[in-house]
Amino acid sequence: MSAPKRVLILCTGNSARSQIAEGILHKESHGAYEVHSAGTHPGFVRPEAIEVMKEIGIDISHHRSKSVDEFAGRTFDYVITVCSRAGEHCPSFPGHPERIAWDIDDPAAIQGDGDRRLQAFRRVRDELVRRFRLFLLVQGE
Repeated sequence: MSAPKRVLILCTGNSARSQIAEGILHKESHGAYEVHSAGTHPGFVRPEAIEVMKEIGIDISHHRSKSVDEFAGRTFDYVITVCSRAGEHCPSFPGHPERIAWDIDDPAAIQGDGDRRLQAFRRVRDELVRRFRLFLLVQGE
C-alpha cells in the first residue's frame, strides 16, 4: 500500500470552510489522504461548522484552528484554498504541490438568526461534499 497523499486546505480563519473541508475529505477518502487545514489568520472553530458536520455523521468537535505557519517546510501533494484571500496569501511549500483554488462563500459572514446562519453553513458543507467527491473521482480514488 502506498503512502497517503498529503493535502493542506487553507482558508483565512480556519474556522469554518477549511474545517468543514478537512472533515469531509478525511471521511470521503477513507484514509487515502492525510488531510490538514490551516488559516492565514486563525481564529476558532465555529460551533455552526461543528453542528452541520455532526448532521452528516462527521465529528470535528476535536478540531482546532491552526496557523499556516505550523506547516512551514512540510511537503504536500495538494494545497487547496477555499477562499480567494487565503489564495493571495498562500506561502510556498517544498515539492511544488498542486494548487487548487476554490472560492467558497464564507458562511460565518452571514448575518441573521441561528437558522439563517445554519442554512449558510449547510450550503457550504454540501458544496464541499460535491467538490471533494468530484476531486476524488478525478484522482481515481
